[in-house]
Amino acid sequence: MKQRPLIISPSILAADFSRLGDEIRAIESGGADWVHIDVMDGHFVPNISFGFPVMQSIRPLTKMLFDVHLMIAPADPYLAQFAAAGADLISVHAEAGPHLHRSLQAIRALGKKSGVVLNPATPVSVLEHVMDQLDLILIMTVNPGYGGQSFLPSMLEKVRQARALIGGRDIDLEVDGGVTAKNAGEIYRAGANVLVAGSAIFKGNHADQIKAIRNACATLA
Repeated sequence: MKQRPLIISPSILAADFSRLGDEIRAIESGGADWVHIDVMDGHFVPNISFGFPVMQSIRPLTKMLFDVHLMIAPADPYLAQFAAAGADLISVHAEAGPHLHRSLQAIRALGKKSGVVLNPATPVSVLEHVMDQLDLILIMTVNPGYGGQSFLPSMLEKVRQARALIGGRDIDLEVDGGVTAKNAGEIYRAGANVLVAGSAIFKGNHADQIKAIRNACATLA
């Protein structure tokens, strides 16, 4: 099966918040495709990041797709606000609420692309009955809540399982957690076509790091 085009989605959780606008411009000029926006509530995950006011402030700065990852529970009461703040794609955790199908319906009813996120311990099989509501599957390759963690190699098999479940459907497969130029190739080979990277991009020269990740996957395209 032919692999989908590679998409690099830098996570602004690792950006310098004192100059966030400059950081957004730097990843765009450096070759990023999407902007990954990690929203944490200090309840579903053990950290607090930011919400829709920050999204609204940076939305006018770029036309890149806003890839919004909601690490919040419940998520449903806030979907409309994140949509209004400029989200293009909204992903919710399968573990964050009892009515996953309803959440995905609500996202699509807002005119946005819909995604589901799976924590490391959550099996791919939970998605079998919502595949017709999905534009993206996000496999967490660290436990969510903190940036800068190391990639869990055992998740590569889970990525392969998700790719098999997707089959020929028009669904992107994203990986988030510990992605670097060193492991990007094997992640892409396993079937993920959207790679989220935070520290690996923002802690160095943005353009160089994005290029290194892209080059690691290029021979497999």
